Amino acid sequence: MSDIDIDLKQSNFYKYYTEKGGLTADDFLALQPYFSFKTVAHNIYLLRAGELSSYAFFVESGLLQSFSLDEKGGEHILQFAPENWILSDRASQYFNKPSDYYIKAIEHSVVVYVQATFMEKAAALSTTFSCFLENSLQRNIYIQQKRINSLLAMSAKERYLSFMEMYPGLLMRVPQWMIASYLGITPESLSRVRRELY
Repeated sequence: MSDIDIDLKQSNFYKYYTEKGGLTADDFLALQPYFSFKTVAHNIYLLRAGELSSYAFFVESGLLQSFSLDEKGGEHILQFAPENWILSDRASQYFNKPSDYYIKAIEHSVVVYVQATFMEKAAALSTTFSCFLENSLQRNIYIQQKRINSLLAMSAKERYLSFMEMYPGLLMRVPQWMIASYLGITPESLSRVRRELY
């Protein structure tokens, strides 16, 4: 991982938080100490289980995943994060506890390391951003609840269709075994579902 210089105003990060979060160029100037752009090579970890999470990760370009490991070393993928998505371990960040999860780049990526202080300072600067942050949190809770329900109540086919709705551009970017892990099914079951649909 290495820091890179980037034209901030041309970045997805800047566009995302000005267009959706209501931050201004002056706000970004004040917030500059609380984020940095880094290149992250394929298969590099941004966070490991047992570490304290100090950052949220905004994906400028590339693709990240969040996962846990079981006792046998099997991966259980919780989330993918393509461009303009944010990935973090909120429990570790906000409750100061070691993470239970790993976050890793599954493509060469440019990632914005965002300190928790960024969100606090941005909310203090802008009431629009404060509302945006609240809405984002509620949306995240909604998505997590939907994901839990899919694992508990949906068929493999329904889970796959839900995955395609959530991540429409990832089918050609993610290996089938990773999609199966995310869906909580075996690769063989995924192959059967795909044969049924196509």
